[in-house]
Amino acid sequence: MSYDFNADEMFEIAEQLERNGAKFYRNAAGGISDPAGKALLIKLAGMEDEHEKTFHSLRATLTEKEKTSTVFDPQNEAALYLRALADTRVFFEKKAPDASMREILKSAIEAEKDSIVFYLGMRDAVPEKFGRDKIEAIIKEEMGHIRLLSSELAGLKK
Repeated sequence: MSYDFNADEMFEIAEQLERNGAKFYRNAAGGISDPAGKALLIKLAGMEDEHEKTFHSLRATLTEKEKTSTVFDPQNEAALYLRALADTRVFFEKKAPDASMREILKSAIEAEKDSIVFYLGMRDAVPEKFGRDKIEAIIKEEMGHIRLLSSELAGLKK
């Protein structure tokens, strides 16, 4: 069975991914003794919180057409399926490595890349008329995360 997802469902999942990411960064910060590293991780958690709010705001601007279910789904199984994917793939129970800030940043970059791959794949599942273009906003936000994390990682190597 094939599902087409609408932009509303995708933004709901984006919000969940951002919540998962914020939790990851806060948990990682709890295991870091270096004040600068801890501050960076708390900042990243805050950015995830802000992105969740951004996605929530974008979701609120969707038209009724973009919120329309694309399949007969009286049990709301399509959204449950997407939520399960989000909770089991990106940042899900991802434990921050105890080793070092470098390992935490590497792990975070990997999770952010996974989220981009998830969104790129799901973008194709959202028909154009149901808001596919809005998924691009999610992808751009996640790319920004990778740029920041990569810059921080490069700074540690100096």
